[in-house]
Amino acid sequence: MKSELGKNWLLLRGLARESAHWGDFVPLLQAAFPDANVTMLDLPGTGRFHKEISPRTISAITDAVRRQALENGCLKQPATILAISLGAMVAWEWMRRFPDDISGASLINTSFADLSPFYHRLRWQSYGKIAALVIKRNVCNRELAILQLISNRRDQDVQISLAWERIQKQRPISLKNSVRQIIAAASYSPGDKKPGQPILLMNAKGDKLVAPLCSEALYKKWNMELRSHPWGGHDLTLDDGAWVAMQLKDWVLAMR
Repeated sequence: MKSELGKNWLLLRGLARESAHWGDFVPLLQAAFPDANVTMLDLPGTGRFHKEISPRTISAITDAVRRQALENGCLKQPATILAISLGAMVAWEWMRRFPDDISGASLINTSFADLSPFYHRLRWQSYGKIAALVIKRNVCNRELAILQLISNRRDQDVQISLAWERIQKQRPISLKNSVRQIIAAASYSPGDKKPGQPILLMNAKGDKLVAPLCSEALYKKWNMELRSHPWGGHDLTLDDGAWVAMQLKDWVLAMR
């Protein structure tokens, strides 16, 4: 199945984010893999499914996302998943339960309940900022605050926050669904067995939301390949999408 790696990409975002939040990264990935299919999937409760109620378990979210992929014809050949944070938990569950669907995965800035303490999975330094986000009524100000929490680049704050404001107004992600996703992520454990597919871990040393130690915990338990970005934040594809695309290309070529 390694020969299928990098030919059919499925992209999964994280907590309270949707496919439009990939922004300028998708053209970078397509340029690195010009002959590949690239499909962005939305978690239930986000994007085109923002009116749905998000399940409270990663297993149920995985079922919904896989059903979406099947309906869209995305699994006619084994897929390679690129996933961030909560999306990476869905990717792991998918590989574990439906191994024939997936040829491999790259998991960015993720964490699992039985491998990392809660104060690493959601860094204690961010608690006050997250609480402040909940009470912000102005959508643009709230999206700017989210951006400043998950990105370490300040040169694009105005442009990105305005784009994210448009996304939220068009397809609002409710507080209820955000909380249900948090519950799903907080309780997810990966099991004792690593999936058989190739897995590339990526983390960012500047991640203010999830401690880089969480990816290192996966690396230490299962000896998976881990590549670390020196300054990027939680949304690593936003902070340095070219670096991510380069790592993926190098990884795929090495695996084939």
